Amino acid sequence: MAYELIAAVDMGSNSFRLQIGRVLDNQIYPLDSLKDPVRLASGLSAGKMLDTPSQMRALDALSRFGERLRGFAPEAVRAVATNTLRVAKNALEFLPLAEKALGFPIEIIAGREEARLIYLGAVHSLPAAQHKRLVVDIGGGSTEFIIGRRIEPQLLESLYMGCVSYTLRFFPDGRIDKKRMRDAEVAAAKEIQAIAHDYRRHGWREAVGSSGTARAIADVLELSQLNPGGVAGLTREGVDRLRSLMVKAGSVDELDLPGIRSDRLPVMPGGIAIMSAVFEELGIDRMTYADGALRLGVLYDLLGRFHHHDMRDATVDQFMRRYQVEARQAERVEETALMILEQLDGSIDGPENEGDVQFLRWAAQLHEIGISVAHNGYHKHGAYILTYADMPGFSKKDQARLALLVFAHRGKLEKVSALPSGDPNWRLVFALRLAALLHRSRDGVPVPPFVVRASGQGFQLDLPGEWLEVHPLSAVALTEEVAVWQRIGVELKIRQRSLERLVG
Repeated sequence: MAYELIAAVDMGSNSFRLQIGRVLDNQIYPLDSLKDPVRLASGLSAGKMLDTPSQMRALDALSRFGERLRGFAPEAVRAVATNTLRVAKNALEFLPLAEKALGFPIEIIAGREEARLIYLGAVHSLPAAQHKRLVVDIGGGSTEFIIGRRIEPQLLESLYMGCVSYTLRFFPDGRIDKKRMRDAEVAAAKEIQAIAHDYRRHGWREAVGSSGTARAIADVLELSQLNPGGVAGLTREGVDRLRSLMVKAGSVDELDLPGIRSDRLPVMPGGIAIMSAVFEELGIDRMTYADGALRLGVLYDLLGRFHHHDMRDATVDQFMRRYQVEARQAERVEETALMILEQLDGSIDGPENEGDVQFLRWAAQLHEIGISVAHNGYHKHGAYILTYADMPGFSKKDQARLALLVFAHRGKLEKVSALPSGDPNWRLVFALRLAALLHRSRDGVPVPPFVVRASGQGFQLDLPGEWLEVHPLSAVALTEEVAVWQRIGVELKIRQRSLERLVG
């Protein structure tokens, strides 16, 4: 389904932003935007706990965003949270409150996924080009580095340094001097050195700064005429001059330069220190800037899903190749699992079933990736990979759901018994387990006619008695499956029916 209006919410470490776009001819045109300088990262304690005041600022901002988004379909809104909620130990406690305030689900995305979306947004706001671009996005808590050509990223990295976190760390009282600035630059340089060799070796023709920090610095450099020859964007010489002026001023409060917005001023020291290190370590002399970044990238990624260009499908295909999944077996299990789900639900074609169908398909395609590690306990290895691997297009919540399905597709169910009894994942677990069991022979022989239904406190499976007689191993496996479900208080009934009755 396509929508005329779509929206993205970016819960950044410095600011929260809402972007609403109108979709015309597969292009997105900005319609409305809201911004709130929440400074979420400033509420992160040394123990990585998000304090109450920062949570309240965040909830207030999300409530305002939620009011603007009233009437939007859930599928037309995507909200993402970045570094601060990635590292906050109490993020999972805060998330339900945030989702209630906003009125929509919120995804905590991994650093490289953030980098991918930033690049997608940046290139859609720049003139088309055939050459390679380096995109650098200095956020509040992390900085993303991406090299790509056209709309395809080639190198992705996210480093744990941002304008808010570095300002709090090196300039906590707002005072700026040479030593503090140098300490901040050295710390940033050490982070960048870990990726500098690979990035320099890969190469790029054009360096681009995206989002708030790059734009704020560029505005100051241009309006204060700090760039040599009056060139636009960011230059190494201009950044050095601005750095010197900040040190000379001695404090952010004493810095009087045109172009610095009041909401950006408090975090400028950290942003300048990181940008100086970026120019130095990557050998950059000049950088342009792009207005588009994470929010626009989220919108275009959302648009792609409407047109069945879901990045997650491409990622699953890549994982199947990387981990040498037997494609024919995965296809058989997928087909049968979807057949089971359709019998349980009556229909799986409606938009309300789209998410469950997608995750069941992906889980079926990837349920054996752990065999590449070891056959013994391969479902555990598969779940581990899906939990911790970088999976473009998937949020951490997506990965956790996918990992759960793969983890639960064989073995004991006590390990996932914490799932509430009415959780829709139970249907998917049942469908995937039964499909994998029915195809355990891996011989490509079609499964027999069967009927499944939800019944009382569990499930009922009708199978031909003739088939069970000639497949004693499967009959034993089904008996064991009944016991597995029984141990978690779920009834699984296996009924033998005549082939004629099942077919009829």
